[in-house]
Amino acid sequence: MKTIVPLVTGALFLASFSVSSFAAGNESGLYVGGNFGYVKIDGEDDFDDDNQVYQGLLGYRINPYIAVEGGYIDFGKYGNHLANAKTDGYTGALKLIAPIGDRVDVYAKGGQLWYDTDYSIAGYNGTDSDKAVFAGAGVGFKVTDNLVLNAEYTWYDVDLDASDVRDGEETNTDFNQVTAGVEYRF
Repeated sequence: MKTIVPLVTGALFLASFSVSSFAAGNESGLYVGGNFGYVKIDGEDDFDDDNQVYQGLLGYRINPYIAVEGGYIDFGKYGNHLANAKTDGYTGALKLIAPIGDRVDVYAKGGQLWYDTDYSIAGYNGTDSDKAVFAGAGVGFKVTDNLVLNAEYTWYDVDLDASDVRDGEETNTDFNQVTAGVEYRF
């Protein structure tokens, strides 16, 4: 499944260029944004916790209905005094948009997260790099033609692998994120 998502995302990205001629006005172009919110880490391990999350975004809206987006995300430090971790990474996504009137967009997005986790379990430290799929949905409110406020929910299917400490045990962990943010369209 994890190898199919990037292939489908890439195919949709290439196909979207064929419909980019439908873009009108200020509905296409480059945008930057930032999100701040809350993440709940929930898995089959000792790292379960709630935390603040920070995200920076760079995207390109191909037409009123399709955008590609990349970002950096910091999930912060989570866990307890015996088992804790810190995760951050980069994302690539395809964003499908449904405009509702002139000022509101609802959207869904999905893609890939490439992440690094530094962990400490009972005094033993390690680092792991991996990738995960994610999916999300949100709503954007245009304050002006260039400034958008948004609210979003995103789910990440992360595998934390503390192989140096837990005999190669890989645990399936979900990061459930709720954020509010701002986007500036050029």
